[in-house]
Amino acid sequence: MATDQLKRLRKICLALPEATEKVAWGAPTFRVKDKMFAMFVNNHHNDGRIALWCSAAPGVQAMLVEAEPRKFFVPPYVGPRGWLGLHLHRFKDAELAFHVRQAYCVVAPKKLKAAVCVETSEF
Repeated sequence: MATDQLKRLRKICLALPEATEKVAWGAPTFRVKDKMFAMFVNNHHNDGRIALWCSAAPGVQAMLVEAEPRKFFVPPYVGPRGWLGLHLHRFKDAELAFHVRQAYCVVAPKKLKAAVCVETSEF
């Protein structure tokens, strides 16, 4: 199951402009211009999760974890910096791709964001 989830995640992450994969800390990480936006984690320290840890805009982590704790969690190490954990088996491809794109948009340079990210304005 973990192999299938990693294949699915690779397909989504590596479809983004200039995204690359690099193994770090024994796990596949996904980057743009060497800035990490996502990390695949399989049973990290025996937590039983097959998960994605990804960057998130300020406030998103708390909102999603509170709203849907069966799908989202605060990951160790990067959680205090606002990163978001996703239980991969609870996401369909389209929803997972949305969260991966959002993570990419947090760290991507302006020129690459233009192709992927939708700027929103406050009302």
